[in-house]
Amino acid sequence: ARRGRHPALGVVTLWELLATWAAHDLTHLHQISRIMAHQYRDAVGPWSKFLGVMHCAGHSADG
Repeated sequence: ARRGRHPALGVVTLWELLATWAAHDLTHLHQISRIMAHQYRDAVGPWSKFLGVMHCAGHSADG
């Protein structure tokens, strides 16, 4: 496996970098879905309790 040295993480592989890139893109899709769902918050009425996207407040890199 191709390896490199990251100043904060130490030795990392190319596979880890590519997987991180994909996961980062998925984070943006998650953000977009939350923003798009927000417009329906009143329209879905009581069904909101079954729709996790209506209650997600986002996530930080720390946890």
